[in-house]
Amino acid sequence: MRGRLIQIGGLELRIAALAAAILLGGMALGERPALAGQDGEKKGAGQESKDEKEGGQQGGKGEKDDKWQSLFDGESLKHWKVTQFGGQGDVHVEDGRIVLPFGSNLTGITWDEDEKELPHRIDYEIELEAMRVDGTDFFCGLTFPVGEAPCSLIVGGWGGGVTGLSSLDGFDASQNNTSQWINYKSERWYHIRLRVTENKIEAWLDGQKIVDADIRRKKLSIRPEVELSKPLGIASFQTTAALKGIRIRPVEKAADPVPEE
Repeated sequence: MRGRLIQIGGLELRIAALAAAILLGGMALGERPALAGQDGEKKGAGQESKDEKEGGQQGGKGEKDDKWQSLFDGESLKHWKVTQFGGQGDVHVEDGRIVLPFGSNLTGITWDEDEKELPHRIDYEIELEAMRVDGTDFFCGLTFPVGEAPCSLIVGGWGGGVTGLSSLDGFDASQNNTSQWINYKSERWYHIRLRVTENKIEAWLDGQKIVDADIRRKKLSIRPEVELSKPLGIASFQTTAALKGIRIRPVEKAADPVPEE
């Protein structure tokens, strides 16, 4: 009887050893359970997926990633001219950024086509970083061409937060369906990206879409105050603003379906 118990005990030891070997083998293959303190690895993978998603959103279809063309060299106003609004501040370049000082009322820069032709007027993207340094009104009034028609993206207007397109069918950014209020902070850079195609105007702020306008049946125009910003210009209103990273690239034409009547 004692010999049988010893034999059975040996069998139990062999089974336990086999189970341990199987577990260790699984761990060697990477099939180990998550342990306390190791979930950061999984979160990292999730974050990477989110970043890829956001990168795809910012990239979008039909874009030519290698076609970016800088419109600001970080040192001078080359290819730009100070917009002669009257009462504008002393525009200058400082620490790699364009400074639009407080003006009465508008201060801005306009692309100088007498010096260099604007690279694109349709099917393009333009992006920049903008900051409200001081003041309470728009720190980026980006006037841009849509083919032969002009339009403006207003960032932080009408008391500091109104954002949208000026103008659609005669209604400016405070009146049309692109209008929204965003709480902007001073001394903070905002990444602004605008996409212009024959059918749509889209805009993103820090990677989040803020404008998605179908323009096929819209009349585009700008407010008379920024007429001198055509064809491409950036202005601030009674606000000191800073700009950097201005660049442009072509995008391929999108085959958007025409909405039914």
